[in-house]
Amino acid sequence: MNKTHSSILFLTQAALIAALYVVLTYLANLLGISSGAIQVRFSEALTILPYFTPTAIPGLFVGCLLSNLLTGAAIPDIVFGSLATLIGALLTAKLRKHKYLAPIPPIVANALIVPPVLLLAYGVRPLWLSYITVTLGEIVSCGILGMLLLFALEKSMKKFFAQQPFAYKK
Repeated sequence: MNKTHSSILFLTQAALIAALYVVLTYLANLLGISSGAIQVRFSEALTILPYFTPTAIPGLFVGCLLSNLLTGAAIPDIVFGSLATLIGALLTAKLRKHKYLAPIPPIVANALIVPPVLLLAYGVRPLWLSYITVTLGEIVSCGILGMLLLFALEKSMKKFFAQQPFAYKK
């Protein structure tokens, strides 16, 4: 596979992940659970995808950025919420040899970054309660839904992505 083809494949997969993130966030937004002090974004389950492929890292970041823009988030939420997802994705990729730790980085990144953003951008108080509710929402989204997704995709995703030129080296 030549370098151009490989780059196009990488960008296409990242774009598909971003699009899926946006659609799942929009669905949660329609249900009223994607933003605010209590958040359960179905899209956050996708944060386990860096366990399988590096294409998920830019895909998740761009998907979160677009989701926050399209759902009318405040500028600090757009910037720092997206950075929290990026940090979580990068750290998940680093921990990919430890399957059961895959959801921990996005849970921790969002639990630490999002509550102060909710306070500063939206005036959500008290801050300590936001730490609890955001963390619980991330545990549901990443820890429970994300791990269910990981187990469901494990055999087929490893097989598919192992054949890609940008797959993780063993």
